[in-house]
Amino acid sequence: MNTCLVVDEMHPSLPHLLESIGVQMDYQPNLTAAEVPAALAAQPYEGLVVRSKLRVTAELLAHGPQLRYVARAGAGTDNIDEAAMAAAGVMLLNAPEGNRDAVGEFAVGLLLGLLRNIARADHEVREGQWRREANRGTEVGGKTIGLLGYGHMGRAFARRLGTFGCTVLAHDSDPAATSDGHATLVSLAELQARADVLSLHIPYSAANHHFVDEALLAGFAKPIWVMNTARGEVVDQAALVQALRAGTVRGAALDVLDNEKFNSLSPAQQATFDFLKTAPNVVLTPHVGGWTFESYARINEVLVEKIRAYRAAALGALAGS
Repeated sequence: MNTCLVVDEMHPSLPHLLESIGVQMDYQPNLTAAEVPAALAAQPYEGLVVRSKLRVTAELLAHGPQLRYVARAGAGTDNIDEAAMAAAGVMLLNAPEGNRDAVGEFAVGLLLGLLRNIARADHEVREGQWRREANRGTEVGGKTIGLLGYGHMGRAFARRLGTFGCTVLAHDSDPAATSDGHATLVSLAELQARADVLSLHIPYSAANHHFVDEALLAGFAKPIWVMNTARGEVVDQAALVQALRAGTVRGAALDVLDNEKFNSLSPAQQATFDFLKTAPNVVLTPHVGGWTFESYARINEVLVEKIRAYRAAALGALAGS
């Protein structure tokens, strides 16, 4: 039986699922990132399962030359050096199918919360203020929702928008992206010309760093609402604050920030966060879009199936050689 090292906390279903495909789990979620290289060197692990504790680099992979796969329990792979993985001949597996429905539902909640002032109105009532006119909302029906990125998360959100009577547009830089009937694929220029809401569903990469910047926001034909359930670093947070101040962004709902460790904010990050946390037209949540009881278990199921398929394909290739 082959063994994989698991260095982050996982849903308790994982040992049984791995055992069912012939993989034994060495569960060490209390390892620090600094301790993982020595752990990899100590045993001939076939696989490594991670969440976000660890950066998977060429240096780390050198401590586990026997590794055949790294499995990321979640969607984002921005903590994994994919070029180093390819160079080492290690397969990258991730599980966006496991939490896409959670993200799709949550994005609907953010959209309604933003356009209907739900968080602000709740806070005011708790403070003894009953301000109906000040919290008059805007309906989703009739609006054009623009999705930047049309992978698993964007598609899950688009499916759920179907009953709202809105138009859904999507732009994806991948030329292989196809429409599934829930959104119309358009150029970025057309999305900017027509959208009332911009919802971000692109992964973080060096190419996508601050993709949503001052120029992109200025390119929209009308004031927009901005939603981000992807990664904070895809947005130039200072540019977003500037657009909120100017009114070219009508409001923002952010489940992610450019730095989510509040004790390590730079002065510039602290300044933008101070504005966001006090702005009445901004909704903030702590990166929980894909984090549900159901997705916690489902990610295991998706990841283990991908490990099974990878191992079966590898064994088949060996048998045929």
